[in-house]
Amino acid sequence: MNEHEWLFIDSGIQSPAYNMALDEYLLECGAKGRKQPVLRFYGWNPPGLSIGYFQKTSGRIDLDGVHKRGAVCVRRLTGGLAVLHHDELTYSVIIPEDYPDMPRSVVGAYRVLSRGLLEGFRTLGLDADLAIPENKLGSSHSPVCFEEASWYELVVEGRKAAGSAQTRQKGMILQHGSIPITVDEDELFDCFQYANERIKDRAKRAFSGKAVALEDLLGRKVSIDEVKQAFYHGFEKGLGIHLNPLVLTEEDKREVLLLASNKYETDQWNLSR
Repeated sequence: MNEHEWLFIDSGIQSPAYNMALDEYLLECGAKGRKQPVLRFYGWNPPGLSIGYFQKTSGRIDLDGVHKRGAVCVRRLTGGLAVLHHDELTYSVIIPEDYPDMPRSVVGAYRVLSRGLLEGFRTLGLDADLAIPENKLGSSHSPVCFEEASWYELVVEGRKAAGSAQTRQKGMILQHGSIPITVDEDELFDCFQYANERIKDRAKRAFSGKAVALEDLLGRKVSIDEVKQAFYHGFEKGLGIHLNPLVLTEEDKREVLLLASNKYETDQWNLSR
C-alpha cells in the first residue's frame, strides 16, 4: 500500500453493546460517504463474550456461566467463533472495499490488514508470522475462536496470538479483532457448554497448546498503553499510512448509544441463533 491518511479513534473502555454499536456506526458512516478509513482501539467493561454472526448459542454458550463470571454476551456483525474480551487490546478497521490495492477476497484483505498487526507484534520484540492453515477446508467443532488460527491471523511461536473477523456490507469492510494481554482459561471455558468435565478439561489442554497471550510471550507485565503504542505504530508502518484523530460529535455519541440500546443490548439480536 502507498501512504494514505487514515482516521484514528481510541474509544476507551466501553460496554460490549457500545463497542459493537460503534463499529457498526462507523461502518454506516463509511457507507453514507465518509470513505476515509478508520482504525479504532477499544476495551471492555464488563468483559464481553462476542458471538459470531452465524454462531449458534443453544447448546454451545453457557449463559449462566457467562453471567457468573460477570461477563455479557453480545453478537457481532462479523462471522467466526466466540471470543471472550477481557484483558486485551481490541482493534477495528473500517475501510472501503474499493480502497487502493485492497484485494476483493476476504483472505486477501486479511493478508493486507494483518500487516499492521504483524508490525505491532514486532515492535514489542516478538517474531510474529501470518498463519496459513494446513487444513484449509477443515473446521473445528469448538465454539472457541482462539483454538485455531485462520488464514493470515497472527501466530507467535506456533500459537495464535491475535484473532480477527471480517464482514463486508454496503461497499465497506469491517474487520475487528482481539489481542489478548492475559487469558484466564477457567474464565474462558466457563462460558461454553461441554458434555462433562473430562471433555472440558481436554478442551482446555488443547487451547493451551494453540493460543497464547502477550504477557506469556514476553515473560513480563505489559501495560495497555504499551500495547496501544506498539500497534498504533505497527499499523502505520505495516500499512504505509498516517493516522489523524477522529473525534465523535455529540450527535454521533447519541446515535451510537441508541443503536447499542435498541440492538446490541437485546436478546432478540444477541440470542437470535
